[in-house]
Amino acid sequence: MKIRVGFGYDVHNLVNDRALWLGGILIDSPAGLLGHSDADVLIHAICDAALGAANLRDIGYHFPDTDERYRGIDSKQLLSETVRMIENKGFRIGNVDATVCAEAPKLNPYIPEMQKTLSALMHVEISDVSIKATTTEQLGFVGQREGMAAYAVVLIEKEG
Repeated sequence: MKIRVGFGYDVHNLVNDRALWLGGILIDSPAGLLGHSDADVLIHAICDAALGAANLRDIGYHFPDTDERYRGIDSKQLLSETVRMIENKGFRIGNVDATVCAEAPKLNPYIPEMQKTLSALMHVEISDVSIKATTTEQLGFVGQREGMAAYAVVLIEKEG
């Protein structure tokens, strides 16, 4: 079996009066993430990690913010397309380990629903999707509630 690992990182500004989408689900929050798409920082980091593992460049290459087709797009669609590209190369997702950095809101109550949503999109078991949430102890742009960041590692596998 051939295995490969990819690493992804993404960051977006927090702004008032915008929906907050993380891990493919709507989070109750007065502020959301700003971006060309729905700005789901967690899905974007996972896409980058998966694309990197398959040596398929990055999310900006495949879904550029200069392309109007992606304005306001649901990031679940981007992840589904990423999984399709990986599967076309003969790989499948093995597992994901991701961390979201945010001061607020508290994300732990949402993690099971994120895992369920993401596992279905990636065709893996819920137990293969690890999501953690942390703060930056009020340090930096995340700590000052100016934005959120996410990190992800994705393992992909190919038989033979």
